[in-house]
Amino acid sequence: MRILLLNPPFFSRFSRSQRSPAVTKSGTLYYPFWLAYATGVLEEAGFETSLIDAPAQNISLHNTLEIAKDFSPELIIMDTSTPSIYNDISMAEKLKGLMPNCFILLVGTHVSALPQDTLELSKKIDAVARGEYEITVLELANNIRKNSLSLDTIRGLSYIKSGAVVHNPDRELILELDKLPMVSKVYKKYLNIKNYFFAASIYPEVQIFTARGCPFRCFFCMWPQSFQGRLYRTRTPQNVLEEFLYIKNNLPEVKGIVIEDDTFTIDKKRTRAICDLLIEHKLNIKWNANVRADLDIETMKIMKASGCYLIIAGIESTEQLILDNINKGINAASIQQFFDNAKKAGLLVHAAFMAGNPGETKESLKKTLDAAKKFLPDTVQFFPLMTYPGTKAYDWAKENGFLRMDTFRDYLTKNGFHRCVIDLPGLSGKDLQDWCDKSRFSFYFSPRYIFCKIKQMPSKEHLIRTYKAFIAFIRYILRKYSILR
Repeated sequence: MRILLLNPPFFSRFSRSQRSPAVTKSGTLYYPFWLAYATGVLEEAGFETSLIDAPAQNISLHNTLEIAKDFSPELIIMDTSTPSIYNDISMAEKLKGLMPNCFILLVGTHVSALPQDTLELSKKIDAVARGEYEITVLELANNIRKNSLSLDTIRGLSYIKSGAVVHNPDRELILELDKLPMVSKVYKKYLNIKNYFFAASIYPEVQIFTARGCPFRCFFCMWPQSFQGRLYRTRTPQNVLEEFLYIKNNLPEVKGIVIEDDTFTIDKKRTRAICDLLIEHKLNIKWNANVRADLDIETMKIMKASGCYLIIAGIESTEQLILDNINKGINAASIQQFFDNAKKAGLLVHAAFMAGNPGETKESLKKTLDAAKKFLPDTVQFFPLMTYPGTKAYDWAKENGFLRMDTFRDYLTKNGFHRCVIDLPGLSGKDLQDWCDKSRFSFYFSPRYIFCKIKQMPSKEHLIRTYKAFIAFIRYILRKYSILR
């Protein structure tokens, strides 16, 4: 039985898998990792699979349909996102028209948050899978293979029956992550590693997970609220080591590993155990990870010793009121210490700042930019609050009348870049976007930052990532002001 797993065409290099899907200003393009994990699970079960990432490979709609038709699958598992949902549904309808006997399943964060709305948009969609879907698609595929399709037995599935939408009970979260296949093996088989780029990472890179779920309660974060859940589940340190070894031995072009866990350092004892193994085996491969801005210096030092060169932290704001309003769980007074510790440990920092959270004012935005320039991270992200269905941020914006959108298309500009869809009292969505653009320009073109980057240039790896991100940013500025069409 053949199964096609499809990241469908939309904008070229549309990064559907990331936490805030769009064509990015930095040129970042995420791997289709959730589809890749499902591909690995289905392959291990004996299914003939194909994984197509159309935005990364710049495959057109016409060519994607031709590829699908030639492969002739009995099941298509198609990724979705909020900004692209109408495009994704249209693609599903085209595939169904081409192959009427093929079962079309939509997956991803958007359909997990709004399964009812999604199914009501089109009668040609056979079902959607809510949340983590590896086991859901495996059960569905087994049913189809046995010619005994019984949707009502498959947890995590929503579908239409007798004209009404049926939501089966939620599927339990996957607890034993060691049993999942290595996603890097799927990348090697199906994808071109050099198509993918993460602006804060050494290039070429791969993205892997060592854990799922996040117990923290940031009100804007999409994955824990609509997809993975808050229950923190981990791979064992030995299992993580095995994937590092696989990448080292089988993907020699890879220069860096991005650990994409929402927070890699939740369990510091486990973090140190992983680092100890990497040190013991002398892998000499560089990696980075998401952390919180309260990480201690001892853990930073062992991460550095094991090959970590950069940590990614969501700072969001330095105003305690705003941090409290978004349930960040961080003491603003300790953020400076975090940057000081990172410098002492020899770690670079990619810092993410947000604009538009509850309590935001023009004065708080000024303080945020001033703080970013004071902290001087290696790379920085200024980002308007993006309120996606399934999050408390979306509910807050909707309940307070701040949401300004007619359709989900409004999340993107005509070029596929992010568009802020909220207007706050005294701060419109355009104000927030303009502040982000101006702050990014002000930060990166400040003499102090330029001097720091010049000192870093002897490293060829850092030169490449800086150059790629810089060119992508300049192209964004030119498009924004209609200089480049």
